[in-house]
Order: sequence, then C-alpha cells, then structure tokens
Amino acid sequence: MREFFRKFSQRTAQAVGSPWAFLIAVLVILMWGITGPLFNFSDTWQLVINTATTVVTFLMVFLIQNTQNRDARAMHLKLDELIRSLSSARNAIIDLEDSPDQDIAVLKDEFQKLREEERLRPAKSSDDSLAE
Repeated sequence: MREFFRKFSQRTAQAVGSPWAFLIAVLVILMWGITGPLFNFSDTWQLVINTATTVVTFLMVFLIQNTQNRDARAMHLKLDELIRSLSSARNAIIDLEDSPDQDIAVLKDEFQKLREEERLRPAKSSDDSLAE
C-alpha cells in the first residue's frame, strides 16, 4: 500500500505540475464561466465549481505533501552523506532535522556568530591571495 501511494503521489504531483494540467484547469474554469448564463448563474452552478475545486485542493494537499516529505528526506540523506565525507565537517550535525529545537537554536546562533565574524573580517584582495 505504501509503495503504491508513493508512486501514485509522485506521478500525480508530476502530472498536475505540468503546463498541460494548468491549461486543462484554465479551460475548465473558462467553460464553467461560459456556462454561467445558460444556468442563470444559479446557486447550483456556483456550487459545482466550489465543490470541485475544494475536493481537488483537499486531495492535492496530501499528495503534494507526501512528495515534498520524500524529497526532503532524500535531500537530508544526501547532505548527511556530504557532511560525513568531509573530514573538517562536524558529524554531530548529521540528522540535525531530528534534533530538539533547542539544539538547532544553539547551532543557529553559532552560525550567526560565524557569519558576523566573517562580515567584520577585512576582505582579502587578489594580491593578498596570490602572496600566500
């Protein structure tokens, strides 16, 4: 079931993210708008589009969220592999996304201080870098 949903959500997210899907959605809205005078812009006519768009939006939230979660997990694993492979990197930040918020806040502050120090440091000229 899980594998079926993964494949289904990936394919669906890819399909509805295409220009063709957008064109179809625009055509549906145009056809709905054109039919307004035929139905005297009735409450039922309005309810059809409201219900359809609500149902589609509701279902798409779950499919897109599934796809984004999978992509985020894959990205985290790739970054973890890069961190692990660098001898100068701190392996302690591997799986940081699973750490408590307090740990993440401490690291954020640490990196903020490093950025500030870097901004305050005078920029090296190209002549300085050649001399080294």
